[in-house]
Amino acid sequence: MFPAPLSLTTETAFELPAYLHETSFGNAWVDANLHGRDVHSFLEGPCFDAQGNLWVVDIPFGRIFRITPTGEWDLIIKYDGWPNGLKFHPDGRLIIADYRHGLLALDVDARRISPFLTHQFSQRFMGVNDLTFAKNGDLYFTDQGQTGLHAATGAVYRLSHNGQLQRLLDNVPSPNGVVLSSDENFLFVAATRDNAIWRVPLVEGGVSKVGKFIQLSGGTGPDGIATDSDGNLFVAHIGMGCVWMFNKRGEPKYRMDSSRGDWTTNVAIHPFHPDEIFITESQTGSVLKAILPMY
Repeated sequence: MFPAPLSLTTETAFELPAYLHETSFGNAWVDANLHGRDVHSFLEGPCFDAQGNLWVVDIPFGRIFRITPTGEWDLIIKYDGWPNGLKFHPDGRLIIADYRHGLLALDVDARRISPFLTHQFSQRFMGVNDLTFAKNGDLYFTDQGQTGLHAATGAVYRLSHNGQLQRLLDNVPSPNGVVLSSDENFLFVAATRDNAIWRVPLVEGGVSKVGKFIQLSGGTGPDGIATDSDGNLFVAHIGMGCVWMFNKRGEPKYRMDSSRGDWTTNVAIHPFHPDEIFITESQTGSVLKAILPMY
């Protein structure tokens, strides 16, 4: 349908040090999601702070790390949860999409976690996955659970800046990464088990005319996604070992191939160097970097 995109190489920017490796024997998340295979970590949720530090989660072992630009790993907290996505709240707190507990807030200075949003109408979420903030402070997040084509009941929510919670979608087969378009008129949702990116127009009171923006094939499906100021969409395709960059029309421009494993789970753009793309590769506990061409 489209010409093959230009293939870009990646390099290892950071790698989880051996002294921070865990053992996954008997880990409930690993047993349920990775068929009990032996893993020492599962990195996800890359997010930069205002100082250029990169924050990542380790899902099965409930860990939040801060990685300095020079590559030092700091274990900020380890707790009884399964953190998946991260984004900074306008007030400076780090909001965590935690599969077990809902949305949590981390005071990064005190290294203390507290509940942020754990349920709707006294009912807990299925398993929240990822989140993004609008410029006005509205928070969008996905509730994935174990949904898929067999049970397309995954949800997307909006928590307005004044505290009103609204379910925008409830029919997504495995909603995962979520981002806003640069003009904030649309929401893009990675529907992992549909192997597609859904385009969700935001209208007064909710959404309308939701459709597929990109249909992928192969691998497991799209995981984390990101957008830049030019409207380009970056899609981490787990199982394919790559991140795709699509322009605002949905045309594939670049394929960033993993130099390590195939579990390319999420992607973040450096806040000071927007040509630098950082990718969590969960099979090896690495963070990869690709540099976009300057043309």
